[in-house]
Amino acid sequence: MAFSSTAPRARKVKRRAPRGFLKRALKLRKPHLRLETNGDLLIHLNCLLFVHRLAEESRINACENKCGVIKKEHILAAAKVILKKSRG
Repeated sequence: MAFSSTAPRARKVKRRAPRGFLKRALKLRKPHLRLETNGDLLIHLNCLLFVHRLAEESRINACENKCGVIKKEHILAAAKVILKKSRG
């Protein structure tokens, strides 16, 4: 099989939270700050990490309560713990 002589094109990363929205939201809350070039990707990654930690913590809460299903109470308790850890 012959290899293609053309180089593959670089793909654009799809933005889950558009840059304009993030700039506008940041300007409303903290007008003295600017959004760096890859700041929107870092915000998206931070959100994904939070959701992952929330899922792990709520699963642990459900196992401690000997419940097979993750309920609203497990998620709320996990969110409180995670937010307390992130502040301090």
